[in-house]
Amino acid sequence: QVQLVESGGGLAQAGGSLRLSCAASGGTFSNYAMGWFRQAPGKEREFVALIDRSGGYSYCTDSVKDRFTISRDNAKSTMYLQMNSLKPEDTAVYYCAAGTLRRIKTSPEYWGQGTQVTVSS
Repeated sequence: QVQLVESGGGLAQAGGSLRLSCAASGGTFSNYAMGWFRQAPGKEREFVALIDRSGGYSYCTDSVKDRFTISRDNAKSTMYLQMNSLKPEDTAVYYCAAGTLRRIKTSPEYWGQGTQVTVSS
């Protein structure tokens, strides 16, 4: 029903910035809360950030909250993750997700394919 496609990943140096995008299709974008997750090699998938349907409420996990910003543009059916002051420990595959606000953090309805972010020291 809903297709999510991430883009914007790549290689950055420590202290640099990247902006990830998640383009949605196949549903009414403004009806879904959205989230970002990441998974480093050999580790479990980790919640990063979420945003409600309107963009009026957002939340980031403590390890990134002073450096990352989640946002959305409902007119473009796109969600973003602005990542500043990148650290090597941010290296992971980053995944976009959609669902209800109640369940987005733990069990989203839809997932994207992921985009790789690599931060070198």
